[in-house]
Order: sequence, then C-alpha cells, then structure tokens
Amino acid sequence: MSQRYFLQLSYKGTSYHGWQIQPNAISVQEVIEDALSKILREKVAVVGAGRTDTGVHASYFILHFDASKPISPELDLVYKLNSFLPSDIAIQQFWPVSSEAHARFDARSRTYHYFISTEKNPFATETSYKYLKPLDVDQMNQAAQTLFEYTDFTSFSRLHTDVKTNNCKIMQAEWVIDEQQLKFVIKADRFLRNMVRAVVGTLLEVGQGKISVQQFREIIEKKNRGEAGASAPSQGLFLVDIEYPDEYGIKNKA
Repeated sequence: MSQRYFLQLSYKGTSYHGWQIQPNAISVQEVIEDALSKILREKVAVVGAGRTDTGVHASYFILHFDASKPISPELDLVYKLNSFLPSDIAIQQFWPVSSEAHARFDARSRTYHYFISTEKNPFATETSYKYLKPLDVDQMNQAAQTLFEYTDFTSFSRLHTDVKTNNCKIMQAEWVIDEQQLKFVIKADRFLRNMVRAVVGTLLEVGQGKISVQQFREIIEKKNRGEAGASAPSQGLFLVDIEYPDEYGIKNKA
C-alpha cells in the first residue's frame, strides 16, 4: 500500500531556474525527484507548495510525494537525501500524512521576505538586492498598508498566466529596518506569479519619491501590470513560511 509523505526542505535558488521542472533548464524539483528515485529505487514525483522563480530562495519549503510502501526509519531518508543532494539544497525532516493531504492546495498561507542591502556587502550579493540610494521607508510602509484594502492584484501579476482569479487576501505587509538590510515582509493566503517582486519594485518607486502613496493605490485599482513598477531582482526574495492545518503535524517552522 502506498504512503504519502510531507518533506521539509530549504534551498538557495541561485543556480536553479526556479522550483518547477522545465525543459532544457535545471530546477530544484528535478534534482530532488532524481535523488528520491535513486534512494527509494522507484520513480518518484514530488508536488511542491508553490513555484518559485529563477534565482528565488526558500528557507522553508514543503513538498509531498507518494512511496509505493512505507519508508523504514532504518533507511534514514533525511541523511541519505542530504548526502545525495548538492550543498545548496538541504532536507530538514519528513513525515507520513494522509493520502488526501496536498502540499500546495492545503496551504493556508505563505510568507515571503524580500531583502535589500543598504550598504555594499560582498556576502549578500546572491541573497539580497544591493540598493544604496536613500529610501523613504515611512512612505513605503504607508503604501504597503493600502494593500489590505484590496483583493484583486492584477497590477502585480505576470501576464498570461493560467490562474482562474487574481484575488488574494494579504494578512501582513511591512518594511523592517534590520542593521545593514531593509526587509519587506508579506503574508497572504496565496500569491500570483511574480507578485511579490512586482509589489517590491513598485514600493521602491514610492521610496524614491517617483510615485505617491495615492498613486500606488491607483496602480492597484487600474488592474494593469503596465502601470506598476519593474519587478525587483529575484536574488532578494525568500519563501520563509507556509501554514497548514494543525493535523498535518507541521513543526519547527523557519
């Protein structure tokens, strides 16, 4: 009898063309499926909690997969996976779940952090966006608060996607100053393709004084991607948390 498992992992996305398998490009999903298939000696397909774009990182990520039979603790799957996988992908834990549990569809919320280095930092070039110009963080936070007033975020969505709706419920959105970094925290029940980077890029225009808080609000209301700012670079974006129902046994969140 097959058994479904949830698996917690983290990865640095610099060397990958995003999470999802695609032709002629290496992805995180492909690397993990290959490792699992070799260790379990069967073809394994994994389903991730979401799709991160090229160069985007995840300090906390959940996937599920089905094994043809229960995995013995003696196999020490976490240790073996970490031995197989490259240094930029790490497995933290895995556990059995019901056959109906779904890593993507059952997620109640996701949280992203976007990091901006406000000083030159050679150790953060692949994990933050270097931005040395002055920014009005108070204005950026005022604009971020307007996100709670809306649910349709077409203006921040990649064009020509296959989703049925562009509606999202945002639960948190704020800029936090952290020493040499500026961090944007955003939490929602779901996100559109490229949404966080588009929001960040447009909020940076607020911080530069190019657009006002009122103009930011108008950009949302126009529901036109062409009205919003350019997307912020991918290297500053991290998926940091995913929430599931309590019965799924999720623990040790990032």
